[in-house]
Amino acid sequence: MAKGERLDSVPLISLITINYNQAAVTCALLESTRRLNYPRFETIVVDNASVEDPTALIKQGNYPNVKVVVSPENLGFSGGNNLGLQHAKGDYFFFLNNDTEVTPDLLDQLLAPFLTNPKIGITCPKIRYYDHPTIIQYAGYHPLNRYTGRTWSIGLGETDQGQHDKSGITSFAHGAAMMASRRAVEQGGAMSEAYFLYYEELDWSMQIQRAGFQIYYQASALIYHKESLSVGKTNPLKVYYHTRNRLLFMRRNVGGFSLYFFILYYFSFALTKAVIVYTLKRQTAYLVALKNAVLWHFRNKIRRPEKEVFPSAVAAI
Repeated sequence: MAKGERLDSVPLISLITINYNQAAVTCALLESTRRLNYPRFETIVVDNASVEDPTALIKQGNYPNVKVVVSPENLGFSGGNNLGLQHAKGDYFFFLNNDTEVTPDLLDQLLAPFLTNPKIGITCPKIRYYDHPTIIQYAGYHPLNRYTGRTWSIGLGETDQGQHDKSGITSFAHGAAMMASRRAVEQGGAMSEAYFLYYEELDWSMQIQRAGFQIYYQASALIYHKESLSVGKTNPLKVYYHTRNRLLFMRRNVGGFSLYFFILYYFSFALTKAVIVYTLKRQTAYLVALKNAVLWHFRNKIRRPEKEVFPSAVAAI
């Protein structure tokens, strides 16, 4: 904040995070917010029907400007964040996983691009792994391949040596840490709650871009992510939602020949390979998860957005 500037003239940033049976992890995030230099923020913690209400433990920590919202049911990632939006007063919303920890100038850096470019709807920081603090998880996203449904984070698994320190427009936001302007949310809409878990931020990125906004990777902003604390590395739940939601994302966001080619590719190669692997390993629960994920699509109609949008950088990967 500039010298002599009134505090109420500084944009209010609402931090929104979801807790699900991880009160200690959430408190570690809240503790890290004490490091933030930014002078005006609030934090909304949405509890997604945890076994134990975390409100008392969080209040005990006396963290800065925190509000706990307890949901009577598990609303998933999108539903939990949308509930947080209903209670947020900010000019900007910073959605971050509860298994992240912030750095002092994070909010200042993420806010800066909005103030210079009105087309920006979402900004994302560089994400590095908490347990391996020099290793990158996210430095922007590669464009989506409309024929295979594949995309992945730029810099994933690389040692950070400054090779991804150039900020710029990117294809997708990362759900572990993304700041959106109130204007982008009002015009683009809240997150689709059809996903529950996984692919929500990719779908929302497309949604925000359809509203005429851009996604921006801010290389000077940094956050640390304790990857895999939320669900685990591999389990039937993850297999189910990854399978179901990859198909759902493509059905919602890709049409015409590209979608038909993807379906052919997915059922002929990707899904078949998974079935063979799980069969050889005798992982029956994983096979059931695959079956249920596919059957879901035969039972549910998908409403596609009227307008397709892909960044100009889209190319086959």
